[in-house]
Amino acid sequence: MMKDFQEKVYDVVRRIPSGETMSYRQVAQKAGRPKAWRAVGNILNKNTDPGIPCHRVIRSDGSLGGYNRGVRIKKKLLKNEKL
Repeated sequence: MMKDFQEKVYDVVRRIPSGETMSYRQVAQKAGRPKAWRAVGNILNKNTDPGIPCHRVIRSDGSLGGYNRGVRIKKKLLKNEKL
């Protein structure tokens, strides 16, 4: 079941347009498990596919949250997308 949820999370995140963000909570809701925002963070932290723009997922309070390639890179990527 986690594998199915993981694929749903990746699908949701792939659809976040450049220059936009979603919160971990929003991703969890769109993936069908509204209370699983922590699982979303864990899934994205383990992602190694550069085609999945994990840097576009932020905390509900607007702060960046973590990023498996480093928060400095996340901030730079978002800045380059003009956020």
